[in-house]
Amino acid sequence: MREKLLVSACLLGENCKYNGGNNYSPAVEALRERYELIPVCPEQLGGLPTPRIPAERVGEKVLTREGQDVTEAFRQGAEKTLTIAQTEGVARAVFQVRSPSCGCGTIYDGMFSGKLVPGKGVTAQLLEESGIKIYGGDHIEALLDEIGGK
Repeated sequence: MREKLLVSACLLGENCKYNGGNNYSPAVEALRERYELIPVCPEQLGGLPTPRIPAERVGEKVLTREGQDVTEAFRQGAEKTLTIAQTEGVARAVFQVRSPSCGCGTIYDGMFSGKLVPGKGVTAQLLEESGIKIYGGDHIEALLDEIGGK
């Protein structure tokens, strides 16, 4: 039985990104050879539509470009994602970088300036606090190295 890996659905080509597109990654898709991939979109799980107004994390809040507070939807999506991870026995996740939900390491600065700052998305933070290791979708090599090479 292969290990289960939680993955941002947009990285697998699902059109769930804020603009209705995706962030398809052949490197993430290739992980199917080693893992049972479990796609999630925390923003959709939190009840947000696709497409949706872009949002960025500002401290503990998540605000849209128009100033609407969507923090509760992001928290609900994070909680639902954590429940899926725990139910499936997931120890690792590969998430879309820079996202206000899934970002790990850096996220946008909350000013819609395009600048990056150190931080984590709401879901990435909750999962890490719950003991799940998060990898950015652009750092697949780190995951493969950790489990014993490519």
